[in-house]
Amino acid sequence: MTRAFYIILAAQFFSSLADNALLFASIALLRELSLNQSFEPMLKVFFAVSYVALAPFVGAFADSRPKGNVMLLTNTIKLLGAGTMLFGMNPLIAYALVGFGAAAYSPAKYGIVTELLPPEKLVAANGWLEAATILSIIFGTALGGFLSSPMVQSWFHASFPSFGFSPAYTAIFLIAFVYILAAVLNYMIPDTGVRYGKQEHTPLKLVKDFWHCNMVLWRDKLGQISLAITTLLWGVAAVMQFIILDWAQLDLGKTLEESSYMQAFVGVGSTIGALLAARFVAMRRATSVIPLGMFLGVTLISLLWIRSVWIAFPLMIGIGALAGFFLVPMNAMLQHRGYVLLRAGHTIAVQNFNENVSILLMLTLYAALKYFGVSLHASIVFFVILITVLMALFYRWYLFNKKHYQADRLIDEIAHH
Repeated sequence: MTRAFYIILAAQFFSSLADNALLFASIALLRELSLNQSFEPMLKVFFAVSYVALAPFVGAFADSRPKGNVMLLTNTIKLLGAGTMLFGMNPLIAYALVGFGAAAYSPAKYGIVTELLPPEKLVAANGWLEAATILSIIFGTALGGFLSSPMVQSWFHASFPSFGFSPAYTAIFLIAFVYILAAVLNYMIPDTGVRYGKQEHTPLKLVKDFWHCNMVLWRDKLGQISLAITTLLWGVAAVMQFIILDWAQLDLGKTLEESSYMQAFVGVGSTIGALLAARFVAMRRATSVIPLGMFLGVTLISLLWIRSVWIAFPLMIGIGALAGFFLVPMNAMLQHRGYVLLRAGHTIAVQNFNENVSILLMLTLYAALKYFGVSLHASIVFFVILITVLMALFYRWYLFNKKHYQADRLIDEIAHH
């Protein structure tokens, strides 16, 4: 891997670290404002809305200029979102602004990797990038919970008495400095020299071009499988983030801060799984992990009976490892298949659009279940059945494409492109 790749890795880590810490600080702020708990999943919904609404435009934007410049600009938008929260903007609207920056950041972040590295290194690069993202979720989750604690607020007030911040506002203020560090790293990313053709600028043409790119991937006999699987998995990951948070508080008796640490163990497992996939799963064997998806939903049902933290920790690691090992090859296969058929930024924009539609649907559904008083355990059973059935259907879909359309030949095409 090149030095530029490691700078990108560090920039991604700190920018995502701040995003995840800010999510938990925003949850703490909603609780300080005494809002209904069904609003908490809506934070991620508002975040995801930006990905969906901006999808036709961010791919062209990312491909229109050096991607390091795009990452710097969009990270600054995230910083602005955190700042508006400090000045009293509704946390849902402010976190939507952070999502606006993240939506434009993502195609540049993944797209620059395909520009820097040859295809044979993409699974490994995705493994490292995924590991950095997951590590940022681990530490960001824990950091957000820690910084939102009264202990940190007391220390901050004693050190800076002129700032009369509540615990949540103290956390948001400190998280802003993490965004600043990410911006410095973004500034250090070199220009790869890759330039694409002239990009469309009018909204109608951009939407039409994006829809064409979306259809190209959905019609491709290999792209449609990996896109369907990653779309479902990211929706599941988003809803499980809140389910585990609620489960740790209800069944394990933990505080919000302690529950955030529980989520961190899922991230530890995901990092292990991502690194194992990067090490042992070659691009040509990416589809071999598809059957694992059916076991992911089944493992989640064990949450119904666990009441011990010492049993919960290894379970969280195991669930995370399974998800990480499953996701990395699917991501790598989709991204390079899109790179062959389309352009780097457009491919990631299509992927983000579909994944965030899934996140919107899953989290809106979970928020509705909470709003109408459905028990947490009943919600867990519902999502387990949904995940398992859909994964089984996607595996059957892959086998059909393999038999009737020789989809595995496209894997060889990827490996040798």
